Amino acid sequence: MGVDVTRKNFAPYKAIDIRMIYRLLKVELYKIFSRPRSYIGFVAIAILVFIFQLALYVDGKTYLTFLIQQLETNFSIEGNILNGYLITYIILQTLIVQMPLMVALVTGDLLSGEASAGTMRLLATKPISRASIITAKLIGGSFYTLLLVIWLGGLALGFGLWIFKPGDLMVLSTDHISIIPAAECLWRFFAACVIAFISLSVVTTFSMMLSAFSDNSIVPIVTTMAVIIIFTIIGTLDVPLFNNIKPFLFTTHMIVWQKLFQDPLPVSKIINSILIMLAYIITFLSITYYRFIKKDILS
Repeated sequence: MGVDVTRKNFAPYKAIDIRMIYRLLKVELYKIFSRPRSYIGFVAIAILVFIFQLALYVDGKTYLTFLIQQLETNFSIEGNILNGYLITYIILQTLIVQMPLMVALVTGDLLSGEASAGTMRLLATKPISRASIITAKLIGGSFYTLLLVIWLGGLALGFGLWIFKPGDLMVLSTDHISIIPAAECLWRFFAACVIAFISLSVVTTFSMMLSAFSDNSIVPIVTTMAVIIIFTIIGTLDVPLFNNIKPFLFTTHMIVWQKLFQDPLPVSKIINSILIMLAYIITFLSITYYRFIKKDILS
């Protein structure tokens, strides 16, 4: 007869134990970084940063001339425009939108992967609360996400400044031009990475929430990717119906880090988007805890 895991031996309502979370976290980190797919994001980022740096080093001046050719008819532009800060901004703008897929690839099966492999039943034989399990997995997934952001920001900024040297950052948008002094660039990039981490934490908690509802490790990953792609497409379409929906999509606020490179700085808009993303994180986590604590683990 199979083992019937009930709430009595699993102790789902037991209080969170900090020492137990620490032990679970060490195991969780080992699981994450022992999987080959956990390194796909790091390898992909390294390759793409190298390709961007090489391409802009070889043809950067031609690319920049194409971008500012209309400006040069009305303005006199001097100085080192193609510098490390501009290269970093271009790389971040291109790659950060791809990182949710890298995050979902790892965090999407933090819970469902255990059920799929049957290892959740092993945890049921130990006096561990389900809240402790969720907390340890959340910290592990968040740590992985943080490493991805640091890896991207460090490679882009480090190699950018080494190869192209520092200088004032010129940011072009559809309706204005912002010139960010070199002295302000470092803290803005640091703040951008912090906001990017918050943005990707929305993906982490969303994929974990889906994982709590599934016993198949593939479904949460694919669903997370599909939702992000659909929301991103809706956000890029200029359709009156979609314009009413965009403010409620978390993908709309995940690109708020770009506003850090506007002058003047739209502080209220940035804070508003951060608060909305934090609300999504809390909502997704609340659903995850509730679902997993109530769930009957039979596999």
